[in-house]
Amino acid sequence: MSKRNPITKGNICFLTCTVTDWVDVFTRPTYRHVITNSLNYCQKNKGLNIHAWCLMSNHLHMIASAGEDKCLSDILRDFKKYTSKEIVKAIHENPESRREWMLDRFQFKAKYMKHVDFKFWQEGNEAKEIHTEQFLLQKIDYIHNNPVVAEIVDEAMNYKYSSACDYAGEKGLVDVVLV
Repeated sequence: MSKRNPITKGNICFLTCTVTDWVDVFTRPTYRHVITNSLNYCQKNKGLNIHAWCLMSNHLHMIASAGEDKCLSDILRDFKKYTSKEIVKAIHENPESRREWMLDRFQFKAKYMKHVDFKFWQEGNEAKEIHTEQFLLQKIDYIHNNPVVAEIVDEAMNYKYSSACDYAGEKGLVDVVLV
């Protein structure tokens, strides 16, 4: 976890996980499904609580916490390690016009790292602990409006890879603990 923005055990945090070099990986459903499946797995098996989320083309925003006796930093470390391997594997196995370019970017970033062939995620999670309701609501609004600002959808609840629909009373792709 980033020493600049450490996560205190038991707190709810606003997090951003960013792809190396801001590569637009999540433009293909195959790669987006790796993320949603992994988020659901972490919820069911590792104690991850997701309160809001949105997957954009090159980053993931979340408001998350860890269940009792769990450490959010550890869950995020495992999530990023697993998804990194799975997405690189999917890039190798699926039709991908950008394959060589993407793998080159990820290999270049891993060049000086031990035991790592590809560096998919940037270091850290830009964790910001949430201590007030105003900050929480501001971050939920920011997360849900990301696809609107990017002109992907006109209404936040229409973006499939987000919890905006959960907050509008529908069921999304990832289980959300509403706040």
